[in-house]
Amino acid sequence: MISDCLDSVRDRIARACQRCGRHPSTVTLIGVTKGVAVDRIREAVALGLTDLGENRIQEGREKQQALGSVAVRWHLIGHLQRNKARHAVELFDLIHSVDSLELIGELDRCAAQRGRKPDVLIQVNVSGEDTKHGCRPQDAAALAEAVDKATHVKLVGLMTIPPFSNDPEASRPFFRQLRELRDRLRSTLTTHHSPLKLSMGMSQDFEVAIEEGADLVRIGTAIFYEDDS
Repeated sequence: MISDCLDSVRDRIARACQRCGRHPSTVTLIGVTKGVAVDRIREAVALGLTDLGENRIQEGREKQQALGSVAVRWHLIGHLQRNKARHAVELFDLIHSVDSLELIGELDRCAAQRGRKPDVLIQVNVSGEDTKHGCRPQDAAALAEAVDKATHVKLVGLMTIPPFSNDPEASRPFFRQLRELRDRLRSTLTTHHSPLKLSMGMSQDFEVAIEEGADLVRIGTAIFYEDDS
């Protein structure tokens, strides 16, 4: 049952926080709803899941229309093309996958036209994999400065996706790299005064991510599918 899965995930988050001296309230649980039926999403929301993440614009729109006016915060966690920036601004509260100056400019322009100010995260390809989206670590500062100086998008932190592994510990070095990059950016951003958050960790490695400083974890399988196995 989804209730059991959510309880398990929340308990694991709490235990991971305890191990590193954090309070569970400092970690935002994002339920990733890619491919998940609307009735299952509605059940999770009724059980207190307040943040939902989608990979694609169209699927996100369809889910929002089906769910109606439920009180949730929508996250775009998949790759975003510039020609979809307008839709992203209209549909999502937080965009995790900003990775170029051109995209920042387009998001800012579209948000200004619609009177919106979405939160954004800079996606960083810390592993250097060709198959991964995201900017190079050495380019993150310039992108963060560009978002910080924009008028209609708000910088809230960094995001990464490590190489997939069945061993959660294999992700730790990449999570640590993102945390260290965030810490360096704190001293270089001249106009940003809010703490920069880290979006990292999925079903297979979110506990390690929390130990390394994750503020937002993106979890789909462990909530919506583990009870089906």
